[in-house]
Amino acid sequence: MITNPYPDCAALRSDPVAPADIGRLFGVTDTGMAGLPDIYAVMTFDAAHDVLRDERRFSSAVYAGITGPVMGRTILEMDGPDHHRYRSLLQQAFSRRAMQRWEYDLVIPVVDELIDGFADAGRAELVSQLTFPFPVNVIAGLLGLPRSDRPQFHQWAADLIAVTEDFDRALAASNALHDYLIGFVTERRTAPADDLISVLAQGRQLTDEEIVAFCRLLLPAGAETTYRSSGNLLFGLFTHPDQLDALRADRTLLPQAIEEGLRWECPLLTVVRLALEDTTIAGVKVPAGAVLIVHLGSANHDERRWDHPETFDIFRPQVPHLAFGGGAHVCLGMHLARMETRVVVNRLLDRLPGLRLDPEAIPPAITGTSLRAPTTLPVRFRLR
Repeated sequence: MITNPYPDCAALRSDPVAPADIGRLFGVTDTGMAGLPDIYAVMTFDAAHDVLRDERRFSSAVYAGITGPVMGRTILEMDGPDHHRYRSLLQQAFSRRAMQRWEYDLVIPVVDELIDGFADAGRAELVSQLTFPFPVNVIAGLLGLPRSDRPQFHQWAADLIAVTEDFDRALAASNALHDYLIGFVTERRTAPADDLISVLAQGRQLTDEEIVAFCRLLLPAGAETTYRSSGNLLFGLFTHPDQLDALRADRTLLPQAIEEGLRWECPLLTVVRLALEDTTIAGVKVPAGAVLIVHLGSANHDERRWDHPETFDIFRPQVPHLAFGGGAHVCLGMHLARMETRVVVNRLLDRLPGLRLDPEAIPPAITGTSLRAPTTLPVRFRLR
């Protein structure tokens, strides 16, 4: 298990783009890459930014073979007009007005209910008791699923999210989710309600299968990344108590704290693109058909852009990062993710005085070479 991949990333950034050392990037010995196309790692901010912005030279269609077997055809693998049409239809579900309603009608109640479960205990383990379950419950609420179904939905979500650990189990969960969700899509076509499925089902511009595929994609793309990013930010604050105290005293610091958490430890370290033509990136020749591993984590630690990039510092000057990707495929739910994280941090600080890491517990750590998050966050706090 690699706790910190960033020293290797710093060494690899000496070449902005280079044939990928998969074993070094992901901490594995058996890469299973024999016979595959040329693979290049894109490690610096400028190179990553350029690749993500250029749909003419670099395609997302490579995701058809990565996520397609489990998710179906989704926005991840679309390019050009198809992507623009699909994204425009989905974007209406994430309007500013919808975000404000979701915050007060759904996200705050979900977070408060979970905090209620441990607020009288004086201690908690925040990953299992809060940061992992809350985004899944938010998505269930957004989709308008019955509350009684949420435990089963949560289990399917956990199985689907763990696709890299047990593909067969994830595929079974995907099929079960399809059979479960398709009924709601059919129902919302004729009897719309106040939920995300109803928004997508109106007008018949999206097929039933496209709606189900998007709903399934929300679980790894929304729930998993949000639980990881909120956990990473909390870890950064808990391990830098002076910054936590400053935030506790001045909540106007929270937006920049969220951005620093995303930059410092983005939940998803890499995205993939396919070179559509012979081209040059940062002066390096890349052949058509090459697979590009765009390392968002390395790009966000580029010392050319940030001073002392390995340091968590909510007071640093803010410049844009790539935690949500970039270009046409920038994360559709990034404003929802930021809002959810803001709610979680505010409600924890509002309700749990003296919140800090539990000094008697094993110190937590952020781990992972593809997805990053702490596995535990043991905390103590004073009872009111």
